[in-house]
Amino acid sequence: MRGNFRWLALLLILCGHVLGADPSATDKGRVHALKITMLSTMLADGAELGEWGFSALVEADGHRILFDTGGHSDVVLKNCGTLKIDLTTVPEVVLSHWHPDHVGGFITLRDSVLATTPTALARTHVGEGIFLPRTGSVNGGEINPMLSIKPTYEKNGGEFVVHDKPVQLYPGVWLTGPVPRKYPERNWSKGVQVKAPTGMKEDNLPEDTALIFDTDKGLVVLTGCGHAGVVNIADYARATVRPARGRTSSSQTRSIVAERSSSALLMVRLTPLSVTGFSASNSAANE
Repeated sequence: MRGNFRWLALLLILCGHVLGADPSATDKGRVHALKITMLSTMLADGAELGEWGFSALVEADGHRILFDTGGHSDVVLKNCGTLKIDLTTVPEVVLSHWHPDHVGGFITLRDSVLATTPTALARTHVGEGIFLPRTGSVNGGEINPMLSIKPTYEKNGGEFVVHDKPVQLYPGVWLTGPVPRKYPERNWSKGVQVKAPTGMKEDNLPEDTALIFDTDKGLVVLTGCGHAGVVNIADYARATVRPARGRTSSSQTRSIVAERSSSALLMVRLTPLSVTGFSASNSAANE
């Protein structure tokens, strides 16, 4: 869904002076091999399909996680077919937020593996607030698809795990949970109201969550749209995973803001990270 900034695939490789790679630290709890395969973006070629949506397959030291599920019900499933990706070997899903262009393929993908491998895509991590009712400005009706997705998924044996704080899913693989809005970034659309415990208010996507990968050369952050704000996410990632090095300085924060305004895909070369999928995404990743 469109916001002030649309991040098709926000991949921040924040290393060195920005998020402080620590050469003195041990490799305990670090990710040594990381591969991210794009399954849904607006950039596509060959037999793959593009759409207004996002999905990616994460492979971190042999652990496989599906991050978001695209917009249309069948695009990610079709792209998995042409990319020869076996979803029956993916036990877990992360949904970054409730917008339809990130959860549209969720039930279709679960149904595709249910008969043969009921443990596949059976555990889904979400941030607290993703199931809150939402209303739009067009007709005032309910617009959050997660309210209907939840009972359907759970009826077929799926489990939602709701997070209100950071958690380490695997060694070196962290889920932020809801990101505090420390800096005044606005990266969401107007006109949507959320029914919060305190009453109706503007929906700023309180559940927006990201994945953090702690590697030997720095932190890698993967988020769908970055509705919590790039600086907020980067700052929280640093404070969550490597607090011993202190906070990101104001000058470093300004440098992140500058990059945010100029690029939808910011990447610093980092071995052994590999980004695959659509060749257009690969080209951007190598710049």
